[in-house]
Amino acid sequence: MTRWPSVTGSPDEASFSEKLRAHLAETPYFRQHPDQLFTVDSHGEPMTQTVVALVRGSGRRTIVLAGHFDTVSIANYGTLAPLACDPEPLTQALLKELRSRPLNAAEAKALTDFESGDFIAGRGLLDMKSGLAADIAVLERFAGLEAPKGNLLFVATPDEENRSRGMRSLRNALPEIARRFDLDIVGGINLDASSCERDGEEGRAIYLGSIGKFAPFAFVIGRPTHAGYPFNGTSAHRISAEITRAMDTVPELSDEAFGERSPPPVCLEARDIRDGYDVTTPDRVWLSFNWLTHSRSASTILGDFRTIVAGALQTALDTQDAHAARYRKRDAAKTQGTVLTYAELLARLDAAALVRLKALDRSLSGGTDPLKVSREIVAAAATEAGIEGPAVIIGFGSLHYPLVHLAQAEAGRQMQARLQRVMAEAATRHNTSIKFKQIFAGISDMSFFGHRPEAGETGLLATNTPSAAFTDHAPDGLLSFPTVNIGPWGRDYHQKWERMHAPYTFEVLPDLVFESAVACLAE
Repeated sequence: MTRWPSVTGSPDEASFSEKLRAHLAETPYFRQHPDQLFTVDSHGEPMTQTVVALVRGSGRRTIVLAGHFDTVSIANYGTLAPLACDPEPLTQALLKELRSRPLNAAEAKALTDFESGDFIAGRGLLDMKSGLAADIAVLERFAGLEAPKGNLLFVATPDEENRSRGMRSLRNALPEIARRFDLDIVGGINLDASSCERDGEEGRAIYLGSIGKFAPFAFVIGRPTHAGYPFNGTSAHRISAEITRAMDTVPELSDEAFGERSPPPVCLEARDIRDGYDVTTPDRVWLSFNWLTHSRSASTILGDFRTIVAGALQTALDTQDAHAARYRKRDAAKTQGTVLTYAELLARLDAAALVRLKALDRSLSGGTDPLKVSREIVAAAATEAGIEGPAVIIGFGSLHYPLVHLAQAEAGRQMQARLQRVMAEAATRHNTSIKFKQIFAGISDMSFFGHRPEAGETGLLATNTPSAAFTDHAPDGLLSFPTVNIGPWGRDYHQKWERMHAPYTFEVLPDLVFESAVACLAE
């Protein structure tokens, strides 16, 4: 599978599903049960599809085994890009390169790993085609049982590296699949990869949840002025700098839940919005942040962000007023600013303006950069509304990934209890250590896998996200079931030195996933 390229958004991603379906169709089980192997349309042109494979036993109880097949770009391999998807030659080429020159610490570690023989390189081998391979091994073992109890449903989805359109379309189709085959889906196992910089103790794990992600933006509107008369206007850059200072890497903005702490927010993008050069100060600056959370809701995030932005805006205005007073040697003026949510901005527009914005959104919807799309729509909306600075428009610039965790429901707590025994027995059987970890930090499809979002949260996000392409439209009737992540581990995924730890992935992981699935299928 690694030798089948499948970079997100490429024609190779679209063709991968048919290659995988054809491969599974040649196995003995699916030669006998061809109707239990099919694809579900996802998105794109050419159409990308999810591969679905059902292995039946007795009864209705069903566990879903999930993984994605799209990968990030191969561009960072440089001259080795032609080998990026060919693991053995790539590993040898990387060894040759690393042995030929002085190394930094990360490269020295990669060399040691490759020389050990335990690690294999390859774009997507770690993230996450080795997880798919483990899933397929589990399917084959389950199909070989004399009288298996329950059912396994394998799904291989596209687009995890972009906006999880594969998993979201599969999620929407799952109720009909369950009705069609009379399945009671009681749990899910995702097989995404994790990283560990030590001996693998952090990678040999069952993750009980996946982190939540928000992407709040601040669209800053100042009052432009000639650079020779700086106090005749309001600096959008000063306002944006204060917002960044109040947000970026501030530890108090992280949260703690399940005994673990989330990272603080970081600024992903900061740019003024103008095309050419002149000596007029820019009137508009765009900021976007990545805010990961273990507990906060959309309403809490938006409320906290508004408070932070309002405070930073006033600090910037008070500082510039004080500078003007010292420069002009007279009493300071008191400049006031405004903070609006994107929903509040839209409420100021007439019907014709809203129609124009929707048309703009449709024209931009094919773009893969959510921040660029959101930035252009917000800029147009602010112009339509005639907003004068100083002001800041806030909202969400890209798709929200909900926090999920087993502790959120009783069924999840029961699943964890079953996996406790499986984990201990597998560790003993393979003479290794395996542990529970609370939160999978690599934003993942788990956020949409078995999760039924709250309507209130969905509505708040939709009205404050500029582009409909980056909102999650969850239909009624979605299934809800507990999920965990049990995947391979390695190092440097998405990087040139991406490598998978083979002994754990090829020996321990399929056994652990199989026993976990069987335990959860038991009545």
